Amino acid sequence: MTTDERDTLAQETTETPAAATTNRKQPFPAGFLESISTGWAERPESLPPQRAEAPYAAARRATVSAAFPGARLVIPAGSFKQRSNDTDYPFRAHSAFSHLTGWGADAVPDSVLVFEPTDRGHEITLHLRERADRTTTEFYADATIGEFWIGPRPSLDGVAADLGLRTAHIDDFTSTDHDLVVDDDDTLTRFVSELRLVKDPYEIAQLRLAVEATGRGFDDIVAELPRIIDTPRGERAIEGVFHLRARTDGNGEGYDTIAASGPHACYLHWTRNDGAVVPGDLVLIDAGVEVDSLYTADITRTLPVSGTFSPVQRRIYETVREAADAAFAVARPGVRFRAVHEAAMEVIAARTAEWGLLPVTAEEALDADRGGQHRRYMVHGTSHHLGIDVHDCAQARREMYYDGELEPGMVFTIEPGLYFQIDDLTVPEEYRGIGVRIEDDILMTEDGPVNLSADIPRTADEIEAWIARARS
Repeated sequence: MTTDERDTLAQETTETPAAATTNRKQPFPAGFLESISTGWAERPESLPPQRAEAPYAAARRATVSAAFPGARLVIPAGSFKQRSNDTDYPFRAHSAFSHLTGWGADAVPDSVLVFEPTDRGHEITLHLRERADRTTTEFYADATIGEFWIGPRPSLDGVAADLGLRTAHIDDFTSTDHDLVVDDDDTLTRFVSELRLVKDPYEIAQLRLAVEATGRGFDDIVAELPRIIDTPRGERAIEGVFHLRARTDGNGEGYDTIAASGPHACYLHWTRNDGAVVPGDLVLIDAGVEVDSLYTADITRTLPVSGTFSPVQRRIYETVREAADAAFAVARPGVRFRAVHEAAMEVIAARTAEWGLLPVTAEEALDADRGGQHRRYMVHGTSHHLGIDVHDCAQARREMYYDGELEPGMVFTIEPGLYFQIDDLTVPEEYRGIGVRIEDDILMTEDGPVNLSADIPRTADEIEAWIARARS
């Protein structure tokens, strides 16, 4: 390194704009600048084999290309998002980007997938930031992307071989006023969302892996129940036990874990998880492992903390299971997706009316215009599509989603519940503070539905035996 080059490096690494100054930055001394770029072993790169998902991602890109002839399509991966000051949240690429590239947990921030129109369709290029040479300041001075800080990034050639995609440097990407960009263009956003409604064999295999890992996470929680009970914030201990499994067997959680004990189980998205787990109460755990491909499970089990359901708890629990089983029974290819929810609601309406909780009959409660009284105790839907997002295909049209027909290859949840708030005066006191949900992940096949999470205990008797085995 020449003196001029060293002086330039010194200036680059010590001078920052006023708005970006921080008292944590220190100037690099001359000796460091003279030595940092030298003395490194050669790093020959052997290209990786093409990943298993690459042919499936190529087929997805071909479908998108055929749907938008002549249009320039831009699908960004997204950037880091600030958590606080100079700390970012863990990066997760945009779901459409991952689905169309096959790049999951190892995707590089600020990459862009571009469909350039040609006479024969599209030339498709993945633009990403090439890793920095060790003679550059980025190598050691950039805490966001520098190799000294976060480890080596993949090369353009390596990514091209891995994904089976043409690659180019991000500096070669330019946007135009006529680009169709995911999340900016409704038509493109809707199309790539609906493309995920029916899963291909690779996606189904990944979802099976996610469900299996999640099952192990629930086993871990049951095994740790005595310690969880002894922890003042036992809900947070549940969250921690599951997090260990999610990070060990996958990329992490597909969504924030719900660990809701006692009355907290009546709050549908309770993620504060700061309460005690007390014998005599139920604890509702809604959790899913996201594997490295970013496909996630979404499973809920409700456990009696003491190991045994009380008669009232069992009555409520088995009613929710009855609703889930009714929803599963009606799910068949060609059936409207909304029919799954309607079947569960028939059970919820019938039982809450039978218990004297409704001011009308079950039939009146189910009236589409004047009913709904039973929904006080279950305000959420029974099912949603599942995949690379926990609530997958969310931008699909209603006629393709809620009013669409079930098809082989679709994966969705069945998750009825009953929730009796602690201060709900419309229910007997013995019901108050009890919340139950049972959620399974369902694959539709030509022969009917398959419960991917059936091996995780789900009946009241199975739940009690599960806890008893762990304690013995």
